Amino acid sequence: MAVRKRPALPHLGGRKPNFRERLVSVLRAALISGELRPGEVYSAPSLAPRFGVSATPVREAMLELVKDGLAEIVPNKGFRITEVTEEQLDENTHIRSLIEIPTTVGLTTTADPEDLKALRPIAVEIVTSAMNRDLIAYVEADLNFHLGLLALAGNEHLVEVVRDLRQRSRLYGLTALAEAGRLESSAREHVELLDALLAQDEESVREVITRHLGHVRGLWAARGRSRREAGFR
Repeated sequence: MAVRKRPALPHLGGRKPNFRERLVSVLRAALISGELRPGEVYSAPSLAPRFGVSATPVREAMLELVKDGLAEIVPNKGFRITEVTEEQLDENTHIRSLIEIPTTVGLTTTADPEDLKALRPIAVEIVTSAMNRDLIAYVEADLNFHLGLLALAGNEHLVEVVRDLRQRSRLYGLTALAEAGRLESSAREHVELLDALLAQDEESVREVITRHLGHVRGLWAARGRSRREAGFR
């Protein structure tokens, strides 16, 4: 799938972001969402117009992805997106479940309601991105939401572990779900989760976060299984 041209990088959260970090975030989201395909080679000059920037910052941002093991340098050509096996995705999902489910459930009684309410605009952004079929914005907002939620547990190392696992994920099925109009339903689970946390309904929190992580693995599986097995009807 070709990477579509994107507008110039916007400011986030009412402040001027670190441009390099912002571009790395956008490229990483493009990789996770499948807009940058595994095994394909991309040059900085070819990617730059699609993201509304020059080749130099794209090259520097791609080198950051190389450091993270998400891409590799192809001499005189550009960068190749690294492959992730189904087994690796399964293992990452299992580890995420072991961390995220109990941590999120624990927030039912420990999180400050005002901190939870502060995450609602991000949850709404996820839904809006799904409705607009903007997969890169969807992935970025989804990452910010989950890491912001986990940060409320007060364990920075835990957040970094989950960040690394999520950055190594692949959501190849996002396009099919968006085209079928089903991505919005998954997106609304973030709002549902916040509502359950604010209601201090531990049983509902556990059910929603467990269901949500299960859906995520279903999205990942869409590449290696048939469309029907991936839940695309």
